[in-house]
Order: sequence, then structure tokens, then C-alpha cells
Amino acid sequence: MRQQDQHADRRQADPGPAGPGADLVQRHVVRVLVVAQILGGLGAGATLSLGALLAAETSGSSAWSGMAATMATLGAAAAAVPLAGLAQRRGRRVSLATGSVVACCGALLAITAASLSLFPLLLVALVLLGSGSATGLQARFAATDLATEGTRGRSLSLVVWSTTIGAVLGPNLFEPGQVVAGYLGIPALSGGFVFTAVAQVAAALVYSLGLRPDPLLTALQRQAAALPDDARPPGGRRGLTILAGNPSARFAVATLMVSHAAMVSLMSMTPVHLHDHGAGLSVVGLTISLHVAGMYALSPVFGWIADRAGKLRGILLGQIFLLAALLIAWQGSESEAFVTLSLILLGLGWSASVVSASTLLAGAVDVGERAPVQGTSDLLMNLAGAVGGALAGPALVLMGYSGLGLAAAVLVAVLLAWTLTRPTSTRTTEAAAA
Repeated sequence: MRQQDQHADRRQADPGPAGPGADLVQRHVVRVLVVAQILGGLGAGATLSLGALLAAETSGSSAWSGMAATMATLGAAAAAVPLAGLAQRRGRRVSLATGSVVACCGALLAITAASLSLFPLLLVALVLLGSGSATGLQARFAATDLATEGTRGRSLSLVVWSTTIGAVLGPNLFEPGQVVAGYLGIPALSGGFVFTAVAQVAAALVYSLGLRPDPLLTALQRQAAALPDDARPPGGRRGLTILAGNPSARFAVATLMVSHAAMVSLMSMTPVHLHDHGAGLSVVGLTISLHVAGMYALSPVFGWIADRAGKLRGILLGQIFLLAALLIAWQGSESEAFVTLSLILLGLGWSASVVSASTLLAGAVDVGERAPVQGTSDLLMNLAGAVGGALAGPALVLMGYSGLGLAAAVLVAVLLAWTLTRPTSTRTTEAAAA
């Protein structure tokens, strides 16, 4: 597996000599991304926790509360490709700052919608807020633009890990938001979005001022300098076109889609399942908090595994975690302890799979075609999550929580089988394409 990972990474054109200060530049880029991700995660955490409550209040029915996560996810999917295209033309600095500004506009529009009690306007605001999630996903790839093969996973995973801080703090902005709302004379539930707007503006400033030199533009310049004078660097193709001819990239994107869909489908229905079985809000809150910790807190460990043991082994570990989580949910759905254990393993499996697959994707394509592929990957990943979340509700009604866990387990088992057979089934194809 390790040899195949290295072979896939060698397909990426060498961006050229990095120079003596390359390591310092890369560490600076990662530090900037970490700070911005903390701020962006703060806004995203507030959106997920307050958006559902605000949707129920504005619409007048709790039946519409799930639209908050759905619209934010669709917004992230819609923003993925345009932001990637902007990164390809203008660099990561402009793209990431733009995504944060759009998310800030979404937060301000959410406050307006709450003040006017306009539910359709709130849905538009949530779509714009999804741009913040798309920006966070693109930031993890920005950490790989100047990274070496041996450090790419760790750089990416540090940016993923930094989301933990904002994701944990964001849902706790309800009471401070009420204080701010009272001072500004706006609805109580919209006060948290003031923090979101401020955090996104701060993130945009960090990107704009801190990402100098721009990591993607620098990598492209190094590649161009390393090519012969009569050679043209790869570029100009759409993400789907690139994926069609790149088995490693296709596998990485499929892993991201399946892992995200499985995680969202089970996670989104767990609070409903626990509540229906008499669990208190404290148990529900603890379960989700442990799940979020599993998603982000150990991502540097999985980045280290991807760099040292290989991306495919990291993906394999993630799929084993996911499958174990879903099987426990299937067999232990009546036990709060087993459901909590399932959610912890689900978060760990998502983290290992996403970090390793994202690292594999970053190394499987030429630097000149990295942005469009990554944009397409984020689009497909978010759409898979949206579909998984949308189907999870009817599945819960028809099959129960245990049936939902089993259905998702079958999907993950197929991907696990693909992962196990991949070293032998694709070696010839990739050798021919190299």
C-alpha cells in the first residue's frame, strides 16, 4: 500500500526547487490557516446550533428545523467549485477571504430574516452561510500546496484539527448571543449570528493579510520554473474530466463521499433517536460533543499515520472505525452507552478517512490541476452528505435506528472491500497512466 501511495504522489509534477526558506513559508501558511480555521469554525458552530432553533421560530414549526443543516450543506456544495475556480485564477488568499466574506453576509442576512420573521429569507441566509463550510474545506487543501510528500498529511490534519476549537465554542454562544441581541434590539436567537459575522470578517482579514506569499500561486510558479521553456504546465481541465482519467483521485473522492454520507446520516438522527427513547438533553449533548471530538481532536494522529504508514492504510483504518460504529448502532440501538460509543467511533472513522483521502487526493493530481479537482471533490462530498441526511429521516421511520445503522454499514462495507482489493486491482492501470 505504501509503495502505491508513493507511486500516486510521483504522478504530481515536481513544483521545482523550494529554496532554503521553503519550510519556514510552509509553517507560516499552516499557522495562518489554523488561526483562520478557529475563527471560521466558531461561526460554523454557531450556525449549526442556532440555525435549527431560528428556523423553527421563524417558520412557526419545528418540522422545518432540519432545513438549517440542509440549506447550509447545499450552500457549501454550491460554493465549492466557484471558490476553487477563484483559487486557480487568483490564489488561495483571495478565494478563502471571499468565502469568509460571503459567510459574513449570510450571518447578517440571517439577523435580518429573524428581525422580519421571513423564513424564505432565512433559507437564503443559510445557503450563504454554507460558504463558510466550503472555505473551511478548501483551507485544508491550502495546507498541502507547499507541503512535501512526507509532511502533507500532517499539515492538512493540523488545519482540520483547529476546527475543533470553534466547533466546540460555537454551540455555547446561545447565552452570550442573547445578551448581545438585547443590547442591539434584535431577536434573541439571532444574537449568536453577530459573533458569526464578526468571526468571518476576522477570518477574511487573517487570510488576506496572512497568506503572503500565496501557497497555491507559489506552487504554480515553482512548477513553471522547473519545466522546460517549450513545455506548458497542465491546467484548464474541469474537475470531473481530471477525475475521469485518474484512478487514485476517483478513489479518494469516493472515499470522501461515502464516509461523509455515512457519518451525516447516522449523526443527524442520533439526537432524535435518543430523545424518543427518553434520554435527557444532557445525554444528547454529551453524545454529540464526544462525536465532534472524535471528528477533529485526533486528526493530527491520522495525518501522521497517512504520512508514515501510507494513505491507503489510513483510509482502511477509517473504514474499519466507521463499520464498527455502524454495526454497534445496529446491534446496540437500545443502549445509550452503545449509541454513544458508536458516535465516538463514527467521528474517529470520519476523521481518519477524510484526512487520509484528502491527502491522497492532493498528491494524486498535478499542482496545476489541484484546485478544480478539490473543488469538485468538496462539491460531491457535500452533496453526498446532504443526500445522506435527507434519506436518514425516512430510513429512521421505516427501519428504525438499527436499520439505519445497518444500511449505512452496507455502504461502508462496499468501500472497505474496494480499499482492500485496490492495491492489486489498480496497479496495472496506474502504471500505464504514469
